[in-house]
Amino acid sequence: MSEAAHALSNSSSASPRHVAIIMDGNGRWATERGLPRIEGHRRGVEALRATVRACIELGVGILTIFSFSSENWSRPPSEIRDLMGLLRRFIRHDLAELHAIGVRVRVMGERQGLEGDIARLLDEAEELTRDNDKLILVVAFNYGSRQELARAARKMLADVAGGRLTEQEISAETFGRYLDITDIPDPDLIIRTSGEQRLSNFLLWQAAYSELVFVPTYWPDFNRSTLEHAIAEYHRRERRFGGLVARTGS
Repeated sequence: MSEAAHALSNSSSASPRHVAIIMDGNGRWATERGLPRIEGHRRGVEALRATVRACIELGVGILTIFSFSSENWSRPPSEIRDLMGLLRRFIRHDLAELHAIGVRVRVMGERQGLEGDIARLLDEAEELTRDNDKLILVVAFNYGSRQELARAARKMLADVAGGRLTEQEISAETFGRYLDITDIPDPDLIIRTSGEQRLSNFLLWQAAYSELVFVPTYWPDFNRSTLEHAIAEYHRRERRFGGLVARTGS
């Protein structure tokens, strides 16, 4: 048993309830090996498959992944085509297996303006897996946190203008109900791979009290052991949520 696995087995709460991952480093992984960038993205899909299974085995209830940001559209058109092709293949080939092992897929991000078949595939993934409860897999696709906050503000202001909400009722809790997904808890742990140490417009509102763990591993090399080490680091933190006494549990 690895040191990280041993630490998890001795923890009073083996895994955080909600883990979010910024899957970074696919392109650099490929470049360092003299491979085309798309090969890094393909290997990244394999790492995602393994991570979903590891989360189920470790008792993580929710896994949120940053799969494609709203800023990624600025990448070369050929890379965007490759990424969209990978998304299509992942949903068409992997959705049945995800459904079979009890994964519920949720999607957050802007869907307006997406290619018709992409939008339909995302809808299909959500609908097919709606009743599954082994793991919630939240896919942040065409997502940017600032854009999400702007959408939430527009919806809230529309309710104020329509008389469905008063200014006096506006609070942080109220605002949170206008975000893309409102019925799951904020992430306990956010992991970013590749050694970069920033959120890059990911879950800015939801990350207010998340523990952040940055690992040097490129995403294609991420595996269960990497996840266990990140969770072990999470358990070494004291989560006080602004108070003086650490809260127990995840």
